[in-house]
Amino acid sequence: MTGGAGFIGGNLIRLILQERPDYEVVNFDLLTYAGNLASLQDVADNPRYRFVKGDVADPTAVEAAMIGCWGVLHLAAESHVDRSILDAAPFLRANVLGTQVMLDSARKTGVERFVQVSTDEVYGSLTPDEHPFTEQNHLKPNSPYSASKAGADLLARAYHKTYSLPVVTTRCSNNYGPFQFPEKLIPLLISNALQDRPIPVYGDGMQVRDWIYVEDHCRGLIDVLEQGKAGETYNLGGNCEMPNIEIVKTLLMLLGKPESLITFVKDRPGHDRRYAMDSSKIGRELGWAPKFKFEDGIKKTVEWYLTNRKWVDSVTSGAYRDYYQLQYGAR
Repeated sequence: MTGGAGFIGGNLIRLILQERPDYEVVNFDLLTYAGNLASLQDVADNPRYRFVKGDVADPTAVEAAMIGCWGVLHLAAESHVDRSILDAAPFLRANVLGTQVMLDSARKTGVERFVQVSTDEVYGSLTPDEHPFTEQNHLKPNSPYSASKAGADLLARAYHKTYSLPVVTTRCSNNYGPFQFPEKLIPLLISNALQDRPIPVYGDGMQVRDWIYVEDHCRGLIDVLEQGKAGETYNLGGNCEMPNIEIVKTLLMLLGKPESLITFVKDRPGHDRRYAMDSSKIGRELGWAPKFKFEDGIKKTVEWYLTNRKWVDSVTSGAYRDYYQLQYGAR
């Protein structure tokens, strides 16, 4: 698994080790700003788990780590839209070149299943009355980040068509839950609110996202790894469309904080208005469906962050604070 020290990857590793006793996991991660091995302390000594520090754009390191693996879950990616607007180059290197290196290594080592983990953002933006994205929607990315992920998805498709590599692609909506790096909306909001700091909200806050609890996404990834059909794409969503401002107000209510903390800031360039996912294909073919309702998942998430303040402090480095000031300070 690449990106296993990240938010989704760490939750996925923990779930696999808990529920698949015959699986062994190699966690290949470069430990950039969003990767944190502290998130995996509870499994570090598990004999079925091994960590390898490495760069997905390094063919030698990737191939060495992949030898002997029957399957690949490729989660590693630069993923923050705002960072991609500031500098697209790291996104092209990690997300496009890195995926090409991963695919080539999978061919050489004889991997039997390659899961390309992508995002709903490759589809672009929906109007309020449009049907949620299906796997038949064209790719219309609107940010450097989503364009890099779309490029990676197209490479994965091409390697299946050209080389018969057993690739399956997943595209998921907005995740939330434990261990998420505190620059994303929900953990950022929780962190700021607990310190009575302003809550930055882009534009009018009416951008709509489909929210999914991270455990539901991870279960879907395991289903696709084990049952997904090579060459196919599967959308995963939480069936929970909500405007960002409603997320903010819900969290402030749960934390007992005033809405006066909300600070509307200048909207980011090219900000997509609405994402929503039609997950009927994966439900029909693999039997997957999200189990967590938003009201339950968000309470579990808030409780986790309140209980794990030390983890949040440990990942909120000086570099992150500098980035935060750069991104929001002048807005």
